[in-house]
Amino acid sequence: MKISPFWMNILRGMVIGIANIIPGVSGGTMMVSMGIYDELISSVTHLFSNPKKSMRFLLPILIGILLAAALLAKLFAYLLAAWPVATNLGFCGLIVGSVPSIFKHVEHKGWKTAYGICFAAFFILIIVLSLLDGTGSADVTLKATFGGLLMLFLVGVITAATMVIPGVSGSMVLMLLGYYQPVINLVSDAISALLKFNMGMLGHCIILGVPFAIGVVVGIFAIAKLIEWIMNKWPLQTYWAILGLIISSPVAILMKVDWSTFSFLQLVIGIVACGAGCWCAAMLARKEQS
Repeated sequence: MKISPFWMNILRGMVIGIANIIPGVSGGTMMVSMGIYDELISSVTHLFSNPKKSMRFLLPILIGILLAAALLAKLFAYLLAAWPVATNLGFCGLIVGSVPSIFKHVEHKGWKTAYGICFAAFFILIIVLSLLDGTGSADVTLKATFGGLLMLFLVGVITAATMVIPGVSGSMVLMLLGYYQPVINLVSDAISALLKFNMGMLGHCIILGVPFAIGVVVGIFAIAKLIEWIMNKWPLQTYWAILGLIISSPVAILMKVDWSTFSFLQLVIGIVACGAGCWCAAMLARKEQS
């Protein structure tokens, strides 16, 4: 059964949303894995010059991201707690399955030392960031003061920028800043308040959430413009850097897995999940024109 582009983009948005929820997994990597990274960056940067085309592409992806945050955050929190090895191997499969489609951008294009430097530099960057994870500050307390709201705006800018960069986990950056659990709790509290019609709690969540949301929008636009400029000026170097980011991502993810839960059953389920992830990466990727 053929799925319409609208519903396919909702599915892609859900994958991106799940990836952005889980520390260590990159939403940008998932965008590249599914073959929509270039178009997504272009749609963001041309939102005002070509709003109809941009929104036709961005709207279902945004719906998917919001659905993932609202419906699947708790499920994946459970899976990561109960089946960490299998769940993370599934995400590794999604990433590994995308490598052939990305490599097509650089194969038969020759080789330069600069390409190898870009690949190695960004491969090492992700490993270093993964090693730094866990050394961040303690969780902060969200406050509806001018200083607190300004910090939420700035954190939103930083988080959005890192979420769009392939290989870099926005959730991991939030953890390093001490804002991951407070922001997750804020989203959970807002959903609970909405379901219970608790307008007081909902209003409090909105006051805290709006500056963060505005920061996310500003960060996405700023980094999208920068990435588009870089990809236009140095396309091959950029794709080699992306390959370094993506190939290092499974290593970084597996470094963070709680291996104390390892069992033969987890390994078997993980291998199946990894294979399913590879298949999903191929299914969700756009067919390139021959």
